[in-house]
Amino acid sequence: MQRYSVFTIFAPLSRKNIKKIVFNPLIKSKDMAYNPNKELKLYYSISEVAEMFGVSETLLRYWEKEFKNIHPKKANRNIRQYTKEDIEEVRSVYHLVKEKGMTLEGARKVLKSSKDGTSKVAEALDRLKLVREELVQIKKELDFIV
Repeated sequence: MQRYSVFTIFAPLSRKNIKKIVFNPLIKSKDMAYNPNKELKLYYSISEVAEMFGVSETLLRYWEKEFKNIHPKKANRNIRQYTKEDIEEVRSVYHLVKEKGMTLEGARKVLKSSKDGTSKVAEALDRLKLVREELVQIKKELDFIV
């Protein structure tokens, strides 16, 4: 049994251009024209990065001062623009400080000594979390079918 979700899109100020889109979650993203996993943005604002990690913007600014490897580009009016590399640096600091419970000094030493090791561990943890989410979603779908 296939389940479909129907989305209705209304064009602004016009009810004539009503379109219905049928979404089939069983179709793989490679079969679809739109790939939701594709990275579209080059720069992320500080609020978007803070939301990604569930921390405050002030904590990101503080980490920027404490860890010299986090250096986002500053556009006009000193608006911080984080690249994917900057986000990876924040991810490694977040992993060491928030998830492992290290002090800032300890995290600084670990980042100096083994740059690749910590980023690989954080990346592996992120992948495992995504796999777990997918497995939970598959289990829910199987429970729905049975």
